[in-house]
Amino acid sequence: MNSELVVDVQPKEISIAVLEDKNLVELQKEARNVSFAVGDIYLGKVKKLMPGLNAAFIDVGYKKDAFLHYLHLGPNFNSQQKFLKQLLSDPKKGASISKMQLLPEIEKDGSISNTLKVGQEVLVQIAKEPISTKGPRLTSELSFAGRYIVLIPFSDKVSVSQKIKSSEERARLKQLIQSIKPKNFSVIVRTSSEGKRVAELDHELKTLLKRWEDNIVKLPKAKAPAMIYEESGRTVALLRDIFNPSFQNIFVNDRDIYNQVRDYVSLIAPGRESIVQEYTGELPIFDNFAITKQIKSLFGRTVTYKSGAYLIIEHTEAMHVIDVNSGNRSKGSDAQEKTAIDVNIAAADEIARQLRLRDMGGIIVIDFIDMSEAGNRQKLFEHMNKAMANDRAKHNILPLSKFGLMQITRQRVRPAMDVDTSETCPSCFGTGHVKPSILFTDSLESKIDCLVNKHKVKKFALHVHPYVAAFINKGLFPLSWKWKSKYSRGLKVIPNQNLAFLEYKFIDPDKNELDMKEEQEIKK
Repeated sequence: MNSELVVDVQPKEISIAVLEDKNLVELQKEARNVSFAVGDIYLGKVKKLMPGLNAAFIDVGYKKDAFLHYLHLGPNFNSQQKFLKQLLSDPKKGASISKMQLLPEIEKDGSISNTLKVGQEVLVQIAKEPISTKGPRLTSELSFAGRYIVLIPFSDKVSVSQKIKSSEERARLKQLIQSIKPKNFSVIVRTSSEGKRVAELDHELKTLLKRWEDNIVKLPKAKAPAMIYEESGRTVALLRDIFNPSFQNIFVNDRDIYNQVRDYVSLIAPGRESIVQEYTGELPIFDNFAITKQIKSLFGRTVTYKSGAYLIIEHTEAMHVIDVNSGNRSKGSDAQEKTAIDVNIAAADEIARQLRLRDMGGIIVIDFIDMSEAGNRQKLFEHMNKAMANDRAKHNILPLSKFGLMQITRQRVRPAMDVDTSETCPSCFGTGHVKPSILFTDSLESKIDCLVNKHKVKKFALHVHPYVAAFINKGLFPLSWKWKSKYSRGLKVIPNQNLAFLEYKFIDPDKNELDMKEEQEIKK
């Protein structure tokens, strides 16, 4: 399988697409001013105790208080609090975890009221991003994730991933980590560490330890609520989790992010830095790799897949519901069972892709086409398990119920990806009245004239729908050539699949949009 990562960096957001054999399987968008991302560590303050829920609401600076359950305090919460108090009162004395004596673990069935007090300062980490009307979900068991290991302060254990099947390899890794890890730090050995040498694991362990030491010194000067540690950008974080030898290319259209990604690849896979390439083409990067078209076709309420069959996907506050339809497939009685299993098997593949693509979490209920044979129902269940084997999110799949429904639970740590594939008419603003479309290019020319002669902008790109771009560039002496001769040689006409038919954008060399839009006109 050929895997590729395509990163589209825009002034307001970063979009990351994962392709497997040129097919889009994951899409993540992150606003560049985003906060409260999974992995961020905060010095928070207890705002309210909820004994009935055995939980507390913590102020971490978000508009809604974050939620911390007693079970997510972590067994070594008392040791963490001891360290925090020492560090806040005497920074020099409390700076080293390795020298402190860990306190006994808290009771598993204890009470939040006996552990926390209103106004108390606590170190917390974002476990789930704010979703819908809910604030962030927190944990006090801090962790620093690397490519091969996860470092956990205030504990002293070594755990090895259950996915490493070889008992000899598990014993080797456990003994190896025991010999190099510092005191009062736990380490979880990830699956990707299988077969790795001590030098690679020791290097990452020291990197994670330095990350902790470099950020914990901020505590004495911090005033709750305050961010203590910010998780690496989503591009690097995603790469850390999904990078494998099958990755052939990583394309980035921004020099700074390109350097970050290249540095990280050189760290986790020395010698493979050449797979990271800076994209400098004129077309938008997602258009160039046929990602925009896939986004338009794969998001939305209805998703068409193999042989005319289609899915209907509905989202609610509590769950996601997917209905499988055979579409124009044959419904003859003699082939009904075969049609049902064929459509359902293909649907399982597409649903597994959609769950990753939209990052749908919580409860997912799927209404497959009814099948009368128990063997086919079991075959579908096994195929769904196989189709979701590559999904990194924790999930649980139940066999089909007697009503023909399949239930899936999937880990949810951030809001589901929702891309609106419908387009608002940029010409009439919903009024139903547009200017004559034959005059559209005249309108564009007047705006180019205004940009060049009034605002003195000499170098810019005009982004238009591909059909409009084809019209502007057609012929031996195209309109684009005439505009360049008359106004500016620095003009470029770029086809952009994200734009509606009569929509346009003027973009400067720094990728900032030049506002030349007409105001909404409503004619009655």
